[in-house]
Amino acid sequence: MLDLKLITDNTEEVIKRLETRGGDFSHLRSIPIMVDQRRDLIIKGDDLKAKRNQTSKLIGEYKRQGKDAREILTSIANYGDEIKEIDEQINELENKIRDILLMTPNLPSLEVPVGADESANKEIKRWGTPRKFDFPVKDHVDIGVGLGILDFQRAAKVTGPRFVYEVGLGARLERALIQFMMDVHSQEGGYTECIPPYIVNEDSMYGTGQFPKFKEESFKLEKFDWFLNPTAEVPMINMYRDEILDVELLPLKYCAYTMAFRSEAGSAGRDTKGMLRQHQFNKVELIKFSTPEDSYKELDLMLASSESILQKLELPYRVVVLSTGDMGFSMSKTYDIEVWLPGQDKYREIASISNAEEYQARRANIRFKRSKDAKTEYVHTLNGSGIAVGRTVIAILENYQNADGTVTVPKALIPYLKTDIIK
Repeated sequence: MLDLKLITDNTEEVIKRLETRGGDFSHLRSIPIMVDQRRDLIIKGDDLKAKRNQTSKLIGEYKRQGKDAREILTSIANYGDEIKEIDEQINELENKIRDILLMTPNLPSLEVPVGADESANKEIKRWGTPRKFDFPVKDHVDIGVGLGILDFQRAAKVTGPRFVYEVGLGARLERALIQFMMDVHSQEGGYTECIPPYIVNEDSMYGTGQFPKFKEESFKLEKFDWFLNPTAEVPMINMYRDEILDVELLPLKYCAYTMAFRSEAGSAGRDTKGMLRQHQFNKVELIKFSTPEDSYKELDLMLASSESILQKLELPYRVVVLSTGDMGFSMSKTYDIEVWLPGQDKYREIASISNAEEYQARRANIRFKRSKDAKTEYVHTLNGSGIAVGRTVIAILENYQNADGTVTVPKALIPYLKTDIIK
């Protein structure tokens, strides 16, 4: 969440920057007022407590002198009632302030292009040249169904829409990609491999910013206060919730494989065909915990790590910086990597690499110390949503398709798939 002092000291500037995301944030003007009210109540409560303590000292004196102490006891009781009422008012104000902070997104970095939506995103790089085909191009659905490696109809029968059976070499292709990505990141990028829990608790969802804003879109386990993991970002960032890290450990770097689950609420009619927008999908994600001064350097290194996967697979892509209106709730700056999909004749997002700065660390209370006697500081958290494995399957099927319906395997994957062609 945002720093309360930042909002109270720079209210208009914070509102101005947040409104570049779209929406009205004028309600933040109530925060300095509530902070002042809370301070005044604390002063009043402390004054009453001091009077109560001073009055309490008279009880012993009255008893020693044989005086009736009932009036003093009544006075103390009245002080107690007033103090209780003030404490309740303070608690109510604190809850109101916290609720507002939890619903307030992160401040966009000043480097981020200002715009209402994806049309304002800024392309900064392209890699590779889209292949020119001398035969009619198919999309991944026609290719996969034709080869018998993707089965959407039976998945819809067994579960519902936006699920798929990956069969035979389809299953092996996805499994090979997961191992390939984990190997590259751990062996070449120096990331520590991790497979986190697929189920997370409510505190974890609050810690990374999924709750309360997106609570209605989550998959909740009936009879439990548990939720299906929407992204490795949730279990991985919360791995260090309420901990103080040694600065010598930073940056902490993880590559995490997880299965993710999303309701995709609000996306009806968008990308419903095939594997582009599934309720269940595999991801290999990159997570970092960094000192504030190094976080943007680490962000660029994370981007390079993600790009290396597509370069090794020889898949054309471009990199864009998301505009203020297109960024995720918790992020201050985000790069999207968009892979070329011949079946759609366009670039489509396959990975997001983001810096949340201290926003998630404040929510999850993740701090570090530069020395034994130094004050604690919040780490910066970075999330490279990694390369979505399912979308990489799509990209391979479409970019490496052949006229006879078969698919050539990228050279980097042949040792993992044990074949050079899918047929």
